[in-house]
Amino acid sequence: MYTTELGTPDPRAPVPLSKDDSDLVAAFEARVAADEFIEPKDWMPAAYRKTLVRQISQHAHSEIVGMLPEGNWLTRAPSLRRKAVLLAKVQDEGGHGLYLYCAAETLGTSREEMTEALHSGKAKYSTIFNYPTLTWADIGAIGWLVDGAAIMNQVPLQRTSYGPYARAMVKVCKEESFHQRQGYEIMMVMARGTPEQKAMAQDALNRWWWPSLMMFGPPDANSPNSAQSFRWRIKRDSNDGLRQKFVDITVPQAEFLGLTLPDPDLKWKEEKGRHDFGEVDWNEFYAVVRGEGPTAKERMKDRREAWEQGAWVREAAQAHETKRRAKLAA
Repeated sequence: MYTTELGTPDPRAPVPLSKDDSDLVAAFEARVAADEFIEPKDWMPAAYRKTLVRQISQHAHSEIVGMLPEGNWLTRAPSLRRKAVLLAKVQDEGGHGLYLYCAAETLGTSREEMTEALHSGKAKYSTIFNYPTLTWADIGAIGWLVDGAAIMNQVPLQRTSYGPYARAMVKVCKEESFHQRQGYEIMMVMARGTPEQKAMAQDALNRWWWPSLMMFGPPDANSPNSAQSFRWRIKRDSNDGLRQKFVDITVPQAEFLGLTLPDPDLKWKEEKGRHDFGEVDWNEFYAVVRGEGPTAKERMKDRREAWEQGAWVREAAQAHETKRRAKLAA
């Protein structure tokens, strides 16, 4: 997902309510509990709106920043077919970011505000994109593992309580499933290729496995915003529950490839009906959240430069829209 909230304040701080506000809150809570969608023009608590703006904009930022590690391989993909498929995938990710920025804008924020928050470092994006793509096999690992984890996170969001967000997720999840299959197919071809290609696939798996598990966010015990997000139906599954589900699904996929997951503690437990696995290095996770990832500075530099270099396009589009509206009003 690229939706795990990172380093955010607790939205549950008490806010004085008038009787009218209390009645509105009660009606809102009843609608959410009944699994009704909340729409942009509906009344909603300020904390609910704030939580959604933070989560949806962070999700959008992650889609946009996520174009960078793969875009780096567009000119180096090993065949014309691979170039075309990767180009389509990167284009999809850009589209996902636009859907999500639009969904966040329905909550009263602006594209400019969200972009400024990203560029200034106030807003976060998924830590997974602060790791480098060293070989072509990394593109396979990203599709298989990173997009696989994203699907695991995003499918429940099709039932999130905010209507525009839930509806955006329907299209996003369909396209992410294509991305996951594309990555797995790359890994399958490499794992069945030369010894050097299989070694490259194994190396990529070794480097991307643990960051992929980090994508589900910190352990539930250290996720202070989860309780309120569950109550409001913004969040439908726990971080640890989704992480476990991802491990259980991915283990047989790796076995089919003939690759080994880099976790000596990984074991199937018949009595539990699931796998036990090793502890994620949460120190690394929080370091990357703080912007200390291997490519964090590079990612933000690229985003700022792209924003600045694209200013003339935004200005031209705005000028065209101004003329169009003036002509309609005449």
